Amino acid sequence: MRIGVAATPDVAIPTLNWLLHSGHEVSVIITQPDRPAGRGRLLQQSVVADWAQDHQISVLKPEIPHELLGKIEHLDLVLTIGYGVLLPESILSLPKNGFLNLHFSLLPSYRGAAPAQRALHSGEEVTGVTVFQLDKGMDTGPIFAQESIAIDPSWRSFELLGQLAALGPEVVKRSLEMIENGENSHAQEGVSSSAPKITKAEAKIDFKHHSTQISNAIRAFTYEPGAWTLLKGEPFKICSVKASDAVVGSPGALLVLDKSVFVGTGSGALELLRVIPSGKKEMDAIDWARGARLTGGEIFG
Repeated sequence: MRIGVAATPDVAIPTLNWLLHSGHEVSVIITQPDRPAGRGRLLQQSVVADWAQDHQISVLKPEIPHELLGKIEHLDLVLTIGYGVLLPESILSLPKNGFLNLHFSLLPSYRGAAPAQRALHSGEEVTGVTVFQLDKGMDTGPIFAQESIAIDPSWRSFELLGQLAALGPEVVKRSLEMIENGENSHAQEGVSSSAPKITKAEAKIDFKHHSTQISNAIRAFTYEPGAWTLLKGEPFKICSVKASDAVVGSPGALLVLDKSVFVGTGSGALELLRVIPSGKKEMDAIDWARGARLTGGEIFG
């Protein structure tokens, strides 16, 4: 089949690599326009555009969806993976078999922009990937194939996304075979839930919550947008923690004991493992504590 892929983030790369050697033709890559990035705010294209360039595949960077008119009608289908743009029905109907989407949840659970992050935030133990037909709704179209995976308790969002991305090729393969064989997709079944984009404000840690809830939030929000708090009025990110039975004190209070750093919560304590202090790079929490020369009584928040 002649396939277009509409994608922006690096989670698309495993499926792109599989498609390249699958026997299908990757005719065009559609990705978001170049955006300012880095301290210099220089225009930078997406990692998917880099991939297309490396493999000499044509790239489209439409500012609006209707710029795709006249450019994708010859395709058998377009596969979207984290493209990040809502497409109108007038565009979805252009390829012969429409648009498919590789979504990182077991639909109808976690429809929206941040399914893996929301699954971690909710403390889910199982999630997966779904290939479905795009329609006018938000991740509501009929399903071709799904695959589930158990969530390791240590995984943060970028680690979970890496695992889900690795499932993509097999599920996409099964879906394409169904289309080639004339097999039908099926309607979504079960209770739906939403997974809206995470805001920076939401990612601020509330140490009055239970330690498990805080740990799940840190897993979900690392590294984007980053779970953060304040220390002496400056932003402070926490990248990794583990549960502890240490007796620390009030929520947000810090305690340095032997070679470990602990913080109190609304129920229990957490040991800080990796942190990003304001203006610095990520480091071990104990190295930060030694360098900061904590004197006791410091409180996050």
